[in-house]
Amino acid sequence: MENIKLLSLVVPAYKQEKTIVKDIQALDKALSAFSFKHEIIVVVDGFVDKTYEVLQNLKPKTKSLRIIGYKDNRGKGFAIKLGVKEAKGDVIGFIDAGMDLDPREISIMLDIMDWNKADIVLGSKLHPESKVNYPLARKILSWGYRTLTHLLFGFKVKDTQVGLKLFKGKVAKETFSRIIVKKFAFDIEVLAVAYKLGYTKIYEAPIKLDFTGASTITSTNLWKTIFSMLWDTAAVFYRLKILHYYDKK
Repeated sequence: MENIKLLSLVVPAYKQEKTIVKDIQALDKALSAFSFKHEIIVVVDGFVDKTYEVLQNLKPKTKSLRIIGYKDNRGKGFAIKLGVKEAKGDVIGFIDAGMDLDPREISIMLDIMDWNKADIVLGSKLHPESKVNYPLARKILSWGYRTLTHLLFGFKVKDTQVGLKLFKGKVAKETFSRIIVKKFAFDIEVLAVAYKLGYTKIYEAPIKLDFTGASTITSTNLWKTIFSMLWDTAAVFYRLKILHYYDKK
């Protein structure tokens, strides 16, 4: 891709001490195939295990690695916002830890950004070329939430929830500086703010998703998760449509 000098990729990490080394090594290998430089910014979202210490041991072996961490768990949205603030790239993105998503698909996303002069490129489970292994419970929840957010916000993209997104550097900085949601509905707020700021050239890209980890959606927390998502989504809608909080100043 032309005109990129540096790609910044933020990785929010929570309780990843067992897999984070393998994850970062695979990500670094995938990004090293590009002709331009890259930086991997891992944001350790709470010192609840040894993720931060493990990363510190890995850092001397991985020149592209930057590590940020803080004591208390604050949520994925908070972690990514902090990582984007520290990022220096011409293109800034984020990818979930755990590597359920194949980082080699970032190459295709960059091509799509280049071809279409896109502001944002989203990984999408619903892209016809995507290869997805995903639990039924999550498919059902994703479908319902996707339908709701399309009605509320009028998004043209089909899938807003995949934890792999790329932004032009300026777009990321302006958008994430206005983000409030720390946990649920974070992805929705990002897109709603981008739309509000005029960054509407948003495209979807194929992904390879193999969800091998244990699902966090269980009988004990399913309704709590749903309520939290709906509450945060409603709050985004209120700030966007009623308060006009995100208006460009």
